[in-house]
Amino acid sequence: MIRRGEAVEGYVDSCPHAGWPLAMADRYLTRKGDAILCAGHGALFRLGDGVCVAGPCEGRALEPWPVRVTDGQIVTD
Repeated sequence: MIRRGEAVEGYVDSCPHAGWPLAMADRYLTRKGDAILCAGHGALFRLGDGVCVAGPCEGRALEPWPVRVTDGQIVTD
């Protein structure tokens, strides 16, 4: 799950290239916070739609996971 202000986006925690979890030590974003990072091989996924913009799965996308903000809380369906 990524939160930017009131906007949230959720993705299944699985690299579309290798199937392993994206994060290492619960860190999902690059140091600049401008992309989702696969810690396994360094693939970068664009915020907003989860499309891979660099790495071995370029052009593929993370699988969306439904999340929303309700009464200030992030919830999933």
